[in-house]
Amino acid sequence: MKFLTSQVAAFLEGGSSRRNLKLLVRFLLILVGMICTYSVLFHVIMKWEGQNHTWFTGFYWTLTVMSTLGFGDIIFHTDTGRLFSTVVLLSGMVFLLMLMPFTLIEFFYAPWVAAQARARAPRELPPDTNGHVILTNYDAVTAALIRKLNQFGYPYVLLVRDPESALKLHDDGINVMVGDPDLPETYQRIRLARAAMVVATGSDVGNTNIAFTIREESKHVSILTTASTDQAVDILQLAGSTRVFKLGDLMGQALARRTSGGDAVAHVIGHFDKLLIAEATASGTPLVGKTLAQAAVRTMAGVSVIGVWERGQFKTAGPDTSITGNTVLVMAGSAEQFRAYDELFCIYHINQNPVVIIGGGRVGRATGDALLQRKIDFRIVDKISERVHRFDERAVIGDASDIDVLEKAGIRDAPSVIITPNDDDMNVYLTIFCRKLRQDIQIISRSVRDRNVSTLHRAGADFVMSYASMGANIFFNCLKRSDILMIAEGLNIFKVNLPDELAGKSLIESGVRKKTGCTVIAVQENGNLQINPDPSRKLEQNEEILLISDAESEGKWFEIYGKGKE
Repeated sequence: MKFLTSQVAAFLEGGSSRRNLKLLVRFLLILVGMICTYSVLFHVIMKWEGQNHTWFTGFYWTLTVMSTLGFGDIIFHTDTGRLFSTVVLLSGMVFLLMLMPFTLIEFFYAPWVAAQARARAPRELPPDTNGHVILTNYDAVTAALIRKLNQFGYPYVLLVRDPESALKLHDDGINVMVGDPDLPETYQRIRLARAAMVVATGSDVGNTNIAFTIREESKHVSILTTASTDQAVDILQLAGSTRVFKLGDLMGQALARRTSGGDAVAHVIGHFDKLLIAEATASGTPLVGKTLAQAAVRTMAGVSVIGVWERGQFKTAGPDTSITGNTVLVMAGSAEQFRAYDELFCIYHINQNPVVIIGGGRVGRATGDALLQRKIDFRIVDKISERVHRFDERAVIGDASDIDVLEKAGIRDAPSVIITPNDDDMNVYLTIFCRKLRQDIQIISRSVRDRNVSTLHRAGADFVMSYASMGANIFFNCLKRSDILMIAEGLNIFKVNLPDELAGKSLIESGVRKKTGCTVIAVQENGNLQINPDPSRKLEQNEEILLISDAESEGKWFEIYGKGKE
C-alpha cells in the first residue's frame, strides 16, 4: 500500500501529469456520451421498425457494434437502421480501436510507468540515517570516491536533481536521492544534521550556491568543495566551505614530484606523520647492476626500499631485486634517514638539462610553479602564448606534436617530459611520440579517465597520475582524518587497525605479503611509529599497521581481514 501511494504521488506530481489525467477523463466522458446517445437512437429506430428491446440491450448492441464484434443476434431491417449501424461501426472503429489505445498509452500508461520508475528513486532518507557522506555532483572524481567509500564500508548518498538520471544511477548500484541541491528542504530530507561531510565537485558557481545553502542549514557539517581559480577559493570559503581544493594545482604538484629532476637524491612524495615516502632514480649511481641486498641502502642510510618502479610497473622489493638504469627506488624512512641518503648520493648528477612540460593549461602551469619551487629548470610547450607568457624564456610556443617544437624545447637532452593536456587521446599520442624519440627519457603523464591509465602505461609512460583517483583520495583522507597516500595510480599506502587474527604473530608468521600481496612498512602504537619493523617482531593487539599495495592487493586485504575502519 505504501509503495502504491508513492507511485500515485509520483504520478500526480507536476503539471503535465495532472493535465494528462484531465485529457484522459475528457476523452472518456465523450466516449460515454457517444455510447449513451447511440443507445437512445437505437431504441428510437427499433421502435420505428416495430421492435422492442430493453435499455440494457441498447447498451449491449452499441458496444458490440462499436467494438466490431457484431454478433448478429440483434439487427435492423430497414435501410435507415442499417445506415445508423454503419455510423456506429465507423465511429467505434475510430474511437475504440484507434483513439482509445493511443489515448490510454499517451495520457495514462506511459506517465504511470514513468511514475513507477520515479518512485524507485527515494526523495527522503530514513530518519535513523547517520554518519553518511553527501555527494552533490556525479563525475569522475565522485565515481572514484564512491568506490573508495564502498571498499571501506562508509555510507553515502548521491543527490541528483533529475529523477530519470537518478533512476539510471540507481540501476548502476549507486545510492541516490532525488532533490534540488540548492533548496534548504532537500538537506532536511537528506538528514544533513547527522552527515559526516558534504562533497561538492561541480562548477565554481554551483558549488558556491550549495555551500551557502548548506551552511545556513548546519553550522557544523564539513563542506568540501573544488575550485578552479584563486578567486573562487576565496568566494567558496566566504560561502561556508570548510575546505576548498584546486585539484588542477594539486595534480600539477603531484606530477612535478614524479620527475627525477636531474639528480639522484630522494624526492619526498608523501608522508604519514614522521614516516616519509620518497623516490630516487638509480641511473648514474653505483647502485646500478646490484641487487638490493648488495646495495645495502638500509645499512648505509637507514632507509628501507619498499618497492621499485621499472618502466611504469611497480614491484615489491626483496633482497634479490635487481637495480637497473631504469629503476626508480621507492623508499620509506625518517627525515634524518633521507638526509643521510642524500649525503651519499647528492654527488651524482644524472641530467641537469631542463624538464619538458607539454601543455600550458591549469595543470601544466601548476607543474611549472612546482618545479620552480624545487629549483628545477624546465621548458613549457603550448600553442597559445597567453597561457604561458608568465614563464618568459621558459615558454616554447607551438604544437607539441611537431618534432621541431619539441627539439626547440630540448626533448633530445631533457631528463623528463611531463604530459598534462586534458585529453587522454592526445596524451596517449604524445606519450608514444616522446617514447619513440627517446627510449631513455622519463615520461610522466596525466590521465583524465581511470580507464586510460593502463593505455598510457602501454604507450610508454613511466608514471601516470589519475585526476579522478587523486581527488577521491583527498576527499577520503578528510573523512578518515588519517592519511591514505596514493604513490601512483592504483598504488596506495594505507593505515588500518591490526586484525585480531594477526595479534601475537610476527610478520613472518602472519604471511600478509603471501596472502594479500600487501607489504607492511610501519607499525604504530600509542603514537609511536616504528618504520621498517623487524620481521620477527610480535604484533600487538592495539597496534596500527601501514601497508603498501596495488589496487588488487588492497582488495584482497579487505576481503580477508574486513573493512578495518579506524
